[in-house]
Amino acid sequence: MSDSNPILFWFRRDLRLSDHPGFAAACATKRPVIPIFIHDGQVDALGAAPKWRLGLGLAAFAARLDEKGSRLILRRGNALETLRALVAETGATAIWWSRAYDPDAIARDSEIKQSLGQTGLDARSFAGHLLFEPWTVSTGEGKPYRVYSPFWRAVKSRDVAAPDRAPAQIPAPESWPQSDKLEDWRLGAAMNRGAEVVRAHVSPGEEAALDRLYRFCGGAIETYKNDRNRPDLDATSNLSEYLSLGEIGPRRIWQAGLRAREEGASGAEHFLKELVWREFAYHLMYHTPELLNRNWRPDWDGFPWKTDERAAEIKAWKRGRTGMAFVDAAMREMYGTGRMHNRARMVVASYLTKHLMTHWKVGMDWFEDCLVDWDPASNAMGWQWVAGSGPDAAPYFRVFNPETQAEKFDPDGTYRRRWIAEGQADPTKTALSYFDAIPRSWAMSPGDDYPAPIVSARDGRAAALNAYENRDF
Repeated sequence: MSDSNPILFWFRRDLRLSDHPGFAAACATKRPVIPIFIHDGQVDALGAAPKWRLGLGLAAFAARLDEKGSRLILRRGNALETLRALVAETGATAIWWSRAYDPDAIARDSEIKQSLGQTGLDARSFAGHLLFEPWTVSTGEGKPYRVYSPFWRAVKSRDVAAPDRAPAQIPAPESWPQSDKLEDWRLGAAMNRGAEVVRAHVSPGEEAALDRLYRFCGGAIETYKNDRNRPDLDATSNLSEYLSLGEIGPRRIWQAGLRAREEGASGAEHFLKELVWREFAYHLMYHTPELLNRNWRPDWDGFPWKTDERAAEIKAWKRGRTGMAFVDAAMREMYGTGRMHNRARMVVASYLTKHLMTHWKVGMDWFEDCLVDWDPASNAMGWQWVAGSGPDAAPYFRVFNPETQAEKFDPDGTYRRRWIAEGQADPTKTALSYFDAIPRSWAMSPGDDYPAPIVSARDGRAAALNAYENRDF
């Protein structure tokens, strides 16, 4: 073994070359670097939309590596066994990767680091997915934060290192190991006919992510504070899908937001707060991993939420047929684009968990299957925050009224018309695209009558408040 032995760099949710501390460190050694991606059980567990989006991201990333004279080696199987096989094939003496923070990834990576380390290999992990490692932020008592506002105050003035440039050169090995073909993995199979509809709204890859960031910071960030809750406007960064796969790094976004604030953009501070909201979600998930599958507040375990997904009202919610136009438009936006506006997500989640008294996990799991920007921490925290079982000081009486929310944030009905075809003489292209994306088994068409509300805004709120006020815990 010598300093000329290759480094295997294991990419996961970090499909970029710039703002990448681990990959920059690997290339700086001047040793051959072999980029790899492993299709393991955690990839298998992804929902239909995020798995399909991963496939697009891998294709874009592989093309970017090719431009640099490198390659992305694809392998399928158990991660530890696959890494051992690659070590044997390549003579690599180091396996490096960027950290993940969900409990399954932590368990996998810990086992790999220990097992490979015991054989003398340099198994090393790097920061890169977050601005602040979760264990570096704590209260004055040395405990994790449980409320967002003090978390923001604790980190807002911290120094964040400047993002690394993409390596000028990626040292290549004398010979490359064999690679699977990406198309053989069929990562988009579960999307069925919806893939063609959603594809028109997705531009994968690092270059597209950077372009979107710079366009946002040169325009919509100015009015972000006032317009970010308006789904009828193009007023947000739409960076979430890129962050979810690491096609852009958080340090790059943070520094761009700081520059915009220094240049006087009135919405920049709120934009930075939203980025730190993502950090807070990861902080909670790391310190309290039960956030992903159990009530973050254990005293909610006895709350009588419904869980039968065969129920007619839950099917209506999933299909955008609740009769609440703002809710239905949001669900249809998700099927048509793979994304959903953040304000709409809150209203949709509130209607399911409060007006329909349905367990937040039903909604969380559905989003996990349908969102191209699915993120384990943000998805779980968002659903629990709205449901009342998560981190919030006064959750039970906050019930979003979908009608008043529509009046306030979609005042001209633009968003609702954009996504609901029924009742329109000349439906929009986007509204019609919904029917091309959904399963044929739903037997829906633009000519159907639009339904009456399955639960009215007033009655649903009253029932939710009554249940909360008389809860037996």
